[in-house]
Amino acid sequence: MAVTDPLGDLLTRIRNGQRAKKDSVLTPASKLRVRVLDVLQREGYIRGYSEEQMGPAAGLRIELKYFEGQPAIKHVARVSKPGRRVYSGSQELPRVRNGLGITIVSTPRGVLSDSEAREQNVGGEVLAEVF
Repeated sequence: MAVTDPLGDLLTRIRNGQRAKKDSVLTPASKLRVRVLDVLQREGYIRGYSEEQMGPAAGLRIELKYFEGQPAIKHVARVSKPGRRVYSGSQELPRVRNGLGITIVSTPRGVLSDSEAREQNVGGEVLAEVF
C-alpha cells in the first residue's frame, strides 16, 4: 500500500520504536526523510542513521537515542499535514516548550530547525515539532 504522508510515517516509526525500546528502526529512504534525520541528529534527538537495502529498494536504519532508560524524544508530532499545510515567517516560527524543543521547518535553504531558520532569517513550511 502506498504511503500518502512519508514524513508522518517516519515520525510514527520513530515514536513506535522508542515506545518499544528498540535500538533502531528501519524506514524507506527519501530525500525529505534524510534531511529531517539530519536535523534530528544535529539537535541530538537520534544517535544517527545509515542507508541500508530493504529488498529491491533503499532504506534507512535509524539509531534511536535513550537517556537513563528514557527516550530522548518525549513528543514528536506532524504539524503541516497533506490536507492542511502550515507556513510561517522567520519571526513567527513557533517555539516548542519555550525553546526546550525544536520545530523542523522546510525552507528555501533546506530543512532546518527553528533556531537555524531564525538565525538565517528564513521562514517556510512547519513540518514537525519535537521535544
